[in-house]
Amino acid sequence: MTTARADGIEHGSSILGYPRIGARRELKHALESYWHGSIGREELLATGRDLAESTWRELAATGLEQVPGNTFSFYDHVMDNALMFGALPRRFEPLAAELEPIDLYFAMARGKPDFPPLELRKYFNTNYYYRQPIIDPDVEFSLETFPALSDMLLDEHRRAAAAGIELRPIMLGPVSLLLMSGAPADAPEDFTPLDRLDDLVEVYIKLFEKLSKQNTKCVQLDEPAFTSDRTPEELEALHRAYQRLGHAGLRPRILVTGEYGDLGPALPILAESPIEAIGLDLISAPLSAAALGKIPGLKRKRLYAGVIDGRNIWKAAKGGKLDYLLEIKKEIPDLVVSTSCTLMHVPVDKLIEPDIPGDVADRLSFAKQKVGEVIALAKAITHGAPEHWYTRPTSVHFKLKHDVRQRVANIRPDQRERAPYPERKAAQEAALGLPPVPTTTLGSFPQTEDVRRARYYYGQGRLTWDEYADRLREEIKRVIELQEDIGLDVLVHGEAERNDMVQYFAELMDGYTFTHMGWVQVYGSRYVRPPILYSDVKRKGPMSVEWISYAQSLTDKPVKAILTGPVTMLARSFVRQDQPLHETAEQLALAIRDEVRDLEQAGIKIIQVDEPSIRELLPLRERGREGYLDWAVAAFRLATGGAKPETQIHTHLGYSSIQQVVEAFNALDADVTSIVATRKIEWVLEELTEHGTAIERQVGPGVYESRSAVIPDIATIDERLTRAASVIDPARLWANPDGGLKTRHYWQLEPSLRNMVAAARRLRRRMADGQ
Repeated sequence: MTTARADGIEHGSSILGYPRIGARRELKHALESYWHGSIGREELLATGRDLAESTWRELAATGLEQVPGNTFSFYDHVMDNALMFGALPRRFEPLAAELEPIDLYFAMARGKPDFPPLELRKYFNTNYYYRQPIIDPDVEFSLETFPALSDMLLDEHRRAAAAGIELRPIMLGPVSLLLMSGAPADAPEDFTPLDRLDDLVEVYIKLFEKLSKQNTKCVQLDEPAFTSDRTPEELEALHRAYQRLGHAGLRPRILVTGEYGDLGPALPILAESPIEAIGLDLISAPLSAAALGKIPGLKRKRLYAGVIDGRNIWKAAKGGKLDYLLEIKKEIPDLVVSTSCTLMHVPVDKLIEPDIPGDVADRLSFAKQKVGEVIALAKAITHGAPEHWYTRPTSVHFKLKHDVRQRVANIRPDQRERAPYPERKAAQEAALGLPPVPTTTLGSFPQTEDVRRARYYYGQGRLTWDEYADRLREEIKRVIELQEDIGLDVLVHGEAERNDMVQYFAELMDGYTFTHMGWVQVYGSRYVRPPILYSDVKRKGPMSVEWISYAQSLTDKPVKAILTGPVTMLARSFVRQDQPLHETAEQLALAIRDEVRDLEQAGIKIIQVDEPSIRELLPLRERGREGYLDWAVAAFRLATGGAKPETQIHTHLGYSSIQQVVEAFNALDADVTSIVATRKIEWVLEELTEHGTAIERQVGPGVYESRSAVIPDIATIDERLTRAASVIDPARLWANPDGGLKTRHYWQLEPSLRNMVAAARRLRRRMADGQ
């Protein structure tokens, strides 16, 4: 039974969010069926309603004492929150009159002709991406601009209450919502979205009034932006917002959470505000009970102690967690056991995974199991814990790979060094003979239905290896011929053999295991199954040489090999926790180093070692970043340090701010670095203007968004390349999309690449004419 305080708030156990995709990707199937016209609007909406309802009914049935609500989204919860409060970007207003609300919503997320989508941005230090809201200076915040979303939240609460379930609706807090938003290109130079905070807060209060009239007891406002370094002005805005919200006349009780890190100076501001509860991520930023007890005002709050990891899949050591919680309870008596963040970053259920080795499976905990851990800890606080919680398990011992550990121990500094860049540049120019502003892509091409079917049949044993390999070679040949026809200068083999940029390589290494249904959302309907890295890592043999060599045999143009870098292999896997990340990164780097050597021996002259996730592990606060970048850069250089001078090493820093990694930019020592610039090329140009002279290597700012369905015209790409050439020496400039093309259709890919090639040739002609 739930125990209750005199003020009516339940005690005990809760979580800060839950996966919204369905255990078997029901949301993905419904979305893509709707986008392809296979199902209608009502069927899609019904699927969303059923997914949301099944989640809160299931959570209530587990015995969880506080059930989160409003955890569902058809595409992205950040965009949902902005639209719910009326932040409809002005540039989409022409569509509002002609589209149904759900179709207008998808237009903002996916784009339409002449209406590029909202920009895709990294969600703090997670593997999730959100569509960045745009706050126009004169936007009129209102619950009536896009009422479907607030109606959905209120209706869900009513339906749950009718079933005897009290939901705690979750929303992004107003300050984080504005800090995560952007301003339109035509906004005054001194305008920031945070300027509109006071107006936005008033609309939150109106929603609170509606919820209160439905007898909502508590709302959850997430303020993850404050786990990063913030200015005094931003901290003052937090203070002002929660003073106003806390003193609102008719409202539910307010829980404010700081997911993904340390709230730092924001914590005392919240502790001394009129809100009732605070949620802390005690996994990313553990605080001692004594330190918590010294924070003024915190003893008077309800503390949601986030001691169950919402971002990794290993079981908690519950005995140690319980001791920690009991110490905290001495300082903060009103305690709720919780997760460190929403559980949307982990798969739904371990029990639907029959093929994970038993000794690994016994150590795993997915979203459903983490709910059980939260409940068990909450009960143990009152009733005590079973003795086995404090007994170290003896049945799980993974054998160490002594040859791997010895090789890591023997790493020499010179293994991270290549020949000086000027020497390499001359050798590469002689070997490659590329024109100015070379054109290329970043690796993946769309996977056709034939390729996916062949992979499925091979996995089912319905194709032999030779039959499967023949189908892949046919696809590689077709992709090479298409690129030659388009006129690209550096080709790729298209990655037909790869299911995912991380999983493909992980499957060819010892030390990993895999799930069948362990999906997590990246954005929209894009999901991945992160592999599980549980032991020492070692390459089983060459991983890409066969396919790249075959592609190179089909053309006289250079074919670029694509490998996934060690930091991205870490960031996009669920990683063992029994040794520091940098040690695991060294093992991965040595495996990749061996692959680079084998590719060189096969005659491959350009090798791209992708690190699109190097920012994902970057600490949110300045302290700790230097140490992280030291080992991340060291791992990359170990992976590439054995390459010959004439081998051109590329990398791809996706969705990363140059300003945050500029010191590492040169330190990586890649010959060519591709970065994201799409539509927001201004931020890249500004940072290149500021830091460009310090960047000594070649640069490929993305000239169109690979994830958008919009086909860029020649003039748009020409303008972007021309502007890039004004701040980057054109001799160091490359033209490429801003990411892989796996998610596109060929009818989108082909004209986009032809336009990119035409724009690059225009720039070359102007360069030749001295313009």
